[in-house]
Amino acid sequence: MSGTRVTVTGGNLVVEPKGLDKVWSFTRRIVVPMSAVKGVSVRPAAEVRPRGRRWPGLRLFGKVSGRFVSDGRRQFWNVSGRSDVVIIRLASQPRFDELVLTVDDPSAVAGELHRRGSDG
Repeated sequence: MSGTRVTVTGGNLVVEPKGLDKVWSFTRRIVVPMSAVKGVSVRPAAEVRPRGRRWPGLRLFGKVSGRFVSDGRRQFWNVSGRSDVVIIRLASQPRFDELVLTVDDPSAVAGELHRRGSDG
């Protein structure tokens, strides 16, 4: 089971870490308008690595959870293990430029976001 629930409700993308991931990431919920979703991709977790300064969050034994800032780009990570991750690129958002997430079905989440209007 993944550490993140991703839904689209009322024209908003809602990202909710589950269980202890809320504590480790210091994040209960991220809500952004779907109009801010500028791209979605699925990649193997082994191909993506957080870069920059982490604050706050956790990085330990295949678990990466929290906020990272590198070269002015702000990312939110909630990744567990080695399964595929969903990468959601955002525009014009004050908190994050990118969300990197482990979800139960990455292809289904990416397909839903594409269908709901991301630019891909």
